[in-house]
Amino acid sequence: MIKTPAASLAEFSARIPKIVLFGAAALIQVALMTVMIIDRVQILRDGTEVTLQSRPVDPRDFLRGDYVVLGYDISQLPAGPLLGQPVGNHTVFVKLTPNRDGLYEAVSVHTDAVGVASPEILIRGRVAYGASCGTSRRNFCDKLQIRYNLESYFVPEGEGRKLEQARNQHKLTVVAAVLPSGRAAIKRLLVDGAPLYEEPWF
Repeated sequence: MIKTPAASLAEFSARIPKIVLFGAAALIQVALMTVMIIDRVQILRDGTEVTLQSRPVDPRDFLRGDYVVLGYDISQLPAGPLLGQPVGNHTVFVKLTPNRDGLYEAVSVHTDAVGVASPEILIRGRVAYGASCGTSRRNFCDKLQIRYNLESYFVPEGEGRKLEQARNQHKLTVVAAVLPSGRAAIKRLLVDGAPLYEEPWF
C-alpha cells in the first residue's frame, strides 16, 4: 500500500512527543510576539513625530474596556484619485504638512507612495467603512473614511472617561511616530498641550 504525503506526515507527527509539539508551538508564539514588539519599537524610536488633532467620534463608539476610541481631522478626506473607483480594501498614502500651530493636516490622498519634502510626511492608511455610494454602493464617494492604526489607545482602568471628554472638547492631541514607509504608531497623548501619557518602547 502506497502512503500519501498526508498520511506519512500524520504518522511522523504521531511519533513526536506531545511536549515537543507544545514547545514548538510556544516558541513560534514567542517569536511572533518578539517580531511585533521589535516592529513597534522601531516605529517609536525611528519615526518622525507628527502631532494630530483628535476629533469627536461616532457616539456609538463608546469607551470599550480600557481603551479610548480616537478619531482625527485626517480620518475623513476627499477621495481624490479614488473617486468613483470600485470599493475594496484599499491602502492609501496621505501627505501631511504642519500648519502654523504645529498640527499636521492632510494635503492630498494617493494610491501609491509619493515623494515628500521636509517638513511634509507621508502616512499610510486603509480605506474603511462608509466610503461607498452610488446606486450600486460599489464605488467610492467623494469622501473617504481612513484608518491609520492609530484609532485606539489603552489607558489605566477608570481613566478613559476624562480622555473622552478632552477628545470631545478638542483638547486632546496625539503625537504619532511615522516611518518613511508610512507606518505609524501612537507615541504620546497631550491634553491642552501638556503630555499625559507616554507610550513605553516595551
